[in-house]
Amino acid sequence: MTMALERFESVRTSERLAEVGPAWTDLWRRSGALVFQSHAWISAWWASTPDRERRALAIVLAWRGESLVGVMPLATVRRKGLRVLEWAAKECADFGDALLAPGTDRDLVRRMWRHAGQAGGFDLAYLNRLLPGAAARALLDNPGGGIRLRLNHREEANWRVRGPWKSGAAWFDAQSKKTRQNYRRGQKFMGERGALAFRLLGPEEPLAPVLERLTTFKRAWLRAHGLASTAFYDEGSQALPAMVEVLRETGLLHAFVLECGGAVVAVSINFVQAGAMMAFVTTYDPAAERGSPGMVLMMDYIMWSIDHGLQTVDFLCGDEGFKGRFGTENLTLASLMGARTPQGAAAHFVDRAHHALRGRFGKPAAPVDTAPAAEAVS
Repeated sequence: MTMALERFESVRTSERLAEVGPAWTDLWRRSGALVFQSHAWISAWWASTPDRERRALAIVLAWRGESLVGVMPLATVRRKGLRVLEWAAKECADFGDALLAPGTDRDLVRRMWRHAGQAGGFDLAYLNRLLPGAAARALLDNPGGGIRLRLNHREEANWRVRGPWKSGAAWFDAQSKKTRQNYRRGQKFMGERGALAFRLLGPEEPLAPVLERLTTFKRAWLRAHGLASTAFYDEGSQALPAMVEVLRETGLLHAFVLECGGAVVAVSINFVQAGAMMAFVTTYDPAAERGSPGMVLMMDYIMWSIDHGLQTVDFLCGDEGFKGRFGTENLTLASLMGARTPQGAAAHFVDRAHHALRGRFGKPAAPVDTAPAAEAVS
């Protein structure tokens, strides 16, 4: 039996992105990949991203006959005069990776990457948030040709709660005395102001009011800490509702709320995949901060998850303090960078030199948006 010839395609238009939806969705379901690599997720991001004028799709598809066997969801963005190739939906996806049919050799990732390089349209490539088992790690110092990618100094943390607890109560009892006291103190403080209730939103409950509360809380928190808003929380942005709708339509959504006197004081938009509760967006009412509503809600959904047979609570990307306090496992998310043009090579060189100098003088690595070249990939 002769194997069908492999062919590659670059998806550049919204129309073609829509056309390949059924094949991509079928591949995603068969592969068991996370929602971040699904067609619905990438499409929702593309439809709701507020700055389309500086972006372009650069998705690579791999076909064998009429079967879609691989997807590399890529896009370009213009930053600081450079065209940067990155994961599509990077701003709202905690993990990046290619999508492969079950049983497919990871060498296909290298061939898709070679096609991306030949298609061009970018100066610098920056692929980040790679889990240890990511298929895209096959691109590291790729011997198969194409744009060479090297490990970049930017790493991110992925904290998870995983252990032998038989119940949520057993997990709670395993926490430090101080943690248990803080939880009960927060409950008591809020309970004095109204009946306190933790619950999972039902499938028929409207999400819009909860998301409005979430964005209001988040904007207030960002202002209080002197931080800039993001596309998720900007006034009038449809990005977060679009992504949450994908979670709802795929049946993955688990939205938890903490209510005090009938008013929502904390929200956690989560989803469940691969036996794990994944905490996508969590926030709380800054006006109720003395009661630590975010901490109380988080401990509640951890206990709920364990009681419902989930082996892992995944805090996804980020090294916020609370994640390290509760997490029992920490994975390192790697990033890869490589240049395609002289401009990209210059930016890559400056980025590495800047990092080396900071390390030489004992300074911590610069945040992504401070180094000259880093500004192009932040």
